[in-house]
Amino acid sequence: MEVPIYSYDVVIVGAGLAGCAAAREIKKAGKNVVVLTKLHPLRSHSGAAQGGVNAALSEEDDVELHMFDTVKGSDYLADQNAVELMCSKAPETIRWIEHMGAAFSRREDGRIAQRPFGGQSKPRACFAKDRTGLTLLQTIYEQAHREGVEFWDEWYVADILYKDGKAYGVVAFNLRNMEPAIFNAKAVMFATGGYARAFKINSNAHANTGDGLSIFARHGLPLEDMEFVQFHPSGLAGSGILISEAARGEGGKLFNKNGERFMEKYAPEKMELAPRDVVARAIMNEIREGRGVGPDGMAVYLDLTHLGEEKIMERLPELRDLAITFLGQDMVKEPIMITVTAHYSMGGIPVDIDGHVKKSPTELTEGLYAAGECACVSVHGANRLGANSLLEALFFGRHVGESIVKDLEKGISCEIAHPEEAKNMLKEIEFVLTNNGNETSAQLRQELQDTMFENCGVFRTEESLLKQKEILKDLRERFKNIRIDDKSKTFNTDLQEAIELGHMLDYATFIVEGAIARKESRGAHFREDYPQRDDENFLKHTYAYMDKEGNISLEYGEVVLGKFEPQERKY
Repeated sequence: MEVPIYSYDVVIVGAGLAGCAAAREIKKAGKNVVVLTKLHPLRSHSGAAQGGVNAALSEEDDVELHMFDTVKGSDYLADQNAVELMCSKAPETIRWIEHMGAAFSRREDGRIAQRPFGGQSKPRACFAKDRTGLTLLQTIYEQAHREGVEFWDEWYVADILYKDGKAYGVVAFNLRNMEPAIFNAKAVMFATGGYARAFKINSNAHANTGDGLSIFARHGLPLEDMEFVQFHPSGLAGSGILISEAARGEGGKLFNKNGERFMEKYAPEKMELAPRDVVARAIMNEIREGRGVGPDGMAVYLDLTHLGEEKIMERLPELRDLAITFLGQDMVKEPIMITVTAHYSMGGIPVDIDGHVKKSPTELTEGLYAAGECACVSVHGANRLGANSLLEALFFGRHVGESIVKDLEKGISCEIAHPEEAKNMLKEIEFVLTNNGNETSAQLRQELQDTMFENCGVFRTEESLLKQKEILKDLRERFKNIRIDDKSKTFNTDLQEAIELGHMLDYATFIVEGAIARKESRGAHFREDYPQRDDENFLKHTYAYMDKEGNISLEYGEVVLGKFEPQERKY
């Protein structure tokens, strides 16, 4: 098969906030850049973020307080140099996106409105009603388009061109007709988002299948801190569709079936505005002890009725619509049922503070970058504070774009790509199309999601994790007998989902192996058999590598400490 080769200075994979922000900066600097994305940019998952984007803008707030809250929220696993950079640049980042046209909600005096979020000392989440992510994504996509950035949507990137520590492009196929192509480039940046689709109840778009992480891992590159998966306290009961932390930021209260405002027991000072890991465990504990609500007792009540219709329609109109549409409950008139939902990945592709991908805790690759949720620069450590994700994607997307431009101007050599380098992708496509086993993607994916939520969810034990390790081993073996019904070459979603499932099985193995080895509780990783944080043995980052047989090996890297010494985390 003929495989065309396209040449660029930079190829970016993923068109959410991080990808678009980087692309705009690179194009503005006069470099030739293309963005490849498996769906239209405005359908990127960045648009699903509802509640806000953090910055210390008000007179009573300051950058150092934002830094402290972020480090404390991370359970002291965040790298403090990265936290300092992000928080210090947050006000400038908000002004940058506002000047490009982002329409934030306003205070009466005309300044940007800010609401309180969990784990924050001050109200610092700048917001656009409850559609903040979509507002920012529309703005940055429009501005990248205006600069002349090329977007190739509905292209599936299946492999990177990488050897001897150097990246020089990607291999992809067109989802419309299965035509393959190679994109040869001096620099490659991944901004492919998160991977919560590995869990049964999750808040993520269908596209969030962690492909980028698995592609890197298959080349022997490490993944960092994969055991830290955030479970958001408030997904709609049954579906997990996100009800933003903005609902609690505006004054929402949590109640169990006995009418008790149960957060008084778990975080008496912060109550519903404790960090997400604390609130999520509190909700799950209420459910496990029989105080849940709903037909299956697997939810709690979120009460917003005291806010009144006017405020709800001003601040939370989309959340109201979601609850009416998917639950049949109107938050203006009654409490709505919510439950814990897999939401965000603190771990991912290890990068330094300028976005260079690491090939070990102390070595960097050349020409390979990552930003946004798929990357682990470790500003979130073991637990992310709400409204820091949009800030990370927007700031580090822009910052890594600028970093790429600097590297290009210093000079990056570019290996010449050859058509035969598409062979791994073509072989994978051929396997899925022609394999005639008796397993379906849907069945294997369902088993993966059910068991990951049960055995590697909010609460974990050695027993549950070892059980999940064996389940994953079995699922990976059964994946070899997969069969799809659609053999066509036109928008073959059957094929796409099978390939994505292979990636999900890969990175789920990283999550479980990291969780088995981390014999402590820290942030979102809670081991019931090791309920205390252990700084002596585990104040360190996990680096995990996968060999050709799918076995995982681990090593550890240092956490970058700073002015905030680790202390007991209380709220």
